[in-house]
Amino acid sequence: MRNLILGLAILLYGCAQKQEAPTTPPPPTLPVVEITSGQATTYQEYPASIEGKVNVEIRPQVDGYLDKVFVDEGAYVKAGQPLFKINDNPYREQLNNAKANLSAAQASIVNTQLEIDKLTPLVANKVISDFQLKAAKAANAVAIANAEQAKAVVGSAQINVGYTTIKAPVNGFIGRLPKKNGSLVSRADVEPLTQLSDVQEVHVYFSLGEADFIKFKAQYDGATLNDKLKKLEPISLLLADQTVYPKQGKVDMIDGQFDKNTGAITLRATFANAQGLLRSGNTGKVRLSLQHESAVLVPQSATLELQDKVFVYTVSEGNKVRKMPITIIGKSGNNYLIKDGVKAGDKIVFAGLDILQEGTVITPEKAKPVIAQN
Repeated sequence: MRNLILGLAILLYGCAQKQEAPTTPPPPTLPVVEITSGQATTYQEYPASIEGKVNVEIRPQVDGYLDKVFVDEGAYVKAGQPLFKINDNPYREQLNNAKANLSAAQASIVNTQLEIDKLTPLVANKVISDFQLKAAKAANAVAIANAEQAKAVVGSAQINVGYTTIKAPVNGFIGRLPKKNGSLVSRADVEPLTQLSDVQEVHVYFSLGEADFIKFKAQYDGATLNDKLKKLEPISLLLADQTVYPKQGKVDMIDGQFDKNTGAITLRATFANAQGLLRSGNTGKVRLSLQHESAVLVPQSATLELQDKVFVYTVSEGNKVRKMPITIIGKSGNNYLIKDGVKAGDKIVFAGLDILQEGTVITPEKAKPVIAQN
């Protein structure tokens, strides 16, 4: 009886052990995509500074006290509009004095001409020698020269009177006004009266490093840089708040040389600014487009970043996955542009990377193929 009980116990224990034996889980089912190649556009952004097409420092050309300031800071003015008035009393006195000297010089011409008229018949009749006539003619020539000089002084005095009213040389917006009514101003002042910016069009300046500039030149056909600029697509401007300026611009200038301190070369793009949304001193970024033929694109969601490197899981024969590092050279939409690591035709795991390890066997599930597009 004891032996029977012992045998039953051993049998039950063995059955329990069989029930508790672990079973191998099935391979995880994950979406897999086949990489394709095609044309893609990537964008590179560069910091930029913005200036009005015309930036003018308004400075006095005569010294004196400011009688009036006709404009306010930030105001829009048109060419020829008065901006400042300098007290003109000293310059009007100088003008009156110059006019008086001119009148005296003109009277001297008349007197010397009368002397010539008087002496001419006397010399002809040999009443007197021609020496006196020659002296009269010389005096007349001096009087004419003095009159011309006096006329020039009048003109200069008139110019100075005109300079006492300072007018806008171009259309634009007024900057700060450090000088107020009653301030003494001088041509020698370090600080201008104000700055005037014509911002109907703005110039946006940005710089390319040597390597980027080589790529920039290689992107477009043309024997010269001017030929390449003509074929360059319009570019976009990102403002400081990361919004895109509604108008596109055109790169129209490349500096003649690299900056030896920064190793960069400056380019200029021109943007229309009829609404005055941009002002001199604004900053932002320009966005250059770059076309890529036969580009290999990998979705960002199919990548894994680890220790400053980016990986994908490729699927090989037997549905085993392999963690493969990739080199990224750009971004197009939600995809990375790949230089090496994978190629067109390779299969990669599209999602669920967090549960994978090197050599894991999966059950692939077809996902939407990656098409190289923006």
